[in-house]
Amino acid sequence: MKARLSLIGAALALAGGTAFAQSQGVSKDEIVLGSIQDLSGPIAGFGKQVRLGMMLRVDEANEQGGINGRKIKLLVEDSAYDPRRAVLAAQKLVNQDKIFAMVGHIGTAQNMAAMPVQFQKNVINFFPVTAAREMYEPFHKLKYSFAAPYFDQMKIAVPKLAKDKGAKKVCTMYQDDEFGLEVKRGAEEGLKSIGMTLAEETSYKRGATDFSSQMQKLQASQCDMVVMGTIIRETIGGIATAKRLGFNPVFIGSSAAYTDLIHKLGGPAMNGLYATMTVQNPYTDEASQPIRFWANKYKTKFNEDPTVFSVYGYSLVDTFLKAAGKAGPNLSTESFIKAMDTMKIPPDIFGSAEMTFSPTKRLGSNATRLSQLQENRWKVVSDYMQIDAAK
Repeated sequence: MKARLSLIGAALALAGGTAFAQSQGVSKDEIVLGSIQDLSGPIAGFGKQVRLGMMLRVDEANEQGGINGRKIKLLVEDSAYDPRRAVLAAQKLVNQDKIFAMVGHIGTAQNMAAMPVQFQKNVINFFPVTAAREMYEPFHKLKYSFAAPYFDQMKIAVPKLAKDKGAKKVCTMYQDDEFGLEVKRGAEEGLKSIGMTLAEETSYKRGATDFSSQMQKLQASQCDMVVMGTIIRETIGGIATAKRLGFNPVFIGSSAAYTDLIHKLGGPAMNGLYATMTVQNPYTDEASQPIRFWANKYKTKFNEDPTVFSVYGYSLVDTFLKAAGKAGPNLSTESFIKAMDTMKIPPDIFGSAEMTFSPTKRLGSNATRLSQLQENRWKVVSDYMQIDAAK
């Protein structure tokens, strides 16, 4: 009898352990997802938009009966863009709320801080909203990334634009941190491929508001193209300063500068700026009927215009749902990974690049294209460009 009871106990323990390791966050009628956004910090606007985009797609899925009979429950925590708060949020979502996957977590440092908490409990980090290479390197089976990294964006786009514009002196102004350095490094690597180097460079500290000395330096060097390792305020401030000085080079920024806030806050002076991007900013009067329909649906639901960050949120949940559906009724971490690693994700209505994953490939695509601000609106001006396949 003792032997039999001990065998039964061992079997139950094993079954419980397997259920915990593989199926946390999955019940007979629900899949629990978690996300960490900046809802009260320096990029709260972006975090709010990602959250609303995710909510729209979750609501659509639930209205249609969910995935294989399971409704989606989305729990969102605020990190205020602080890595320490991201850890606390991850601990709550993973250990208390027992989420199945972390989806669309915003911010590089925040993801880096939270991932160890998730990976201890076999929780996937799915499509974080950051273009950092650390989101898929070094390889980990629980990492899935969709965002072409800043380094690759610049490596691909800068030499193309330099050749198209006949630029003689390509220079850079960049934020003096890992983000800005990645933009600069990518530009340097890309210029090497056409036998050029950066003719001049200048940097600024995060939070700077005066860019006079930087633009005077680039003007004195007669730069005719400037790579901007800048985000929103610095892109606007840098270009506005250059225009006041009568300095009019070709400006190109990364996807960090591809936001409707550039033209909303910077006005007509921003026209002419190029930026790398993938999915396009949705306008409610967009020429494309599917995008226009989607944008108006979003505005009706949330009473505000969508942005490219709304699209990121919507699209990343859409991809998660496709993989969860493909994984079948017996959804587990392992069945989800198997589904993702055999999926080809086609372009969507927003013009995303085709994505593929494999047991050794955790970045969907490093393809990027160019948009330009024309008449206070982003216009796509190039096809997708891609270097060697994303690894």
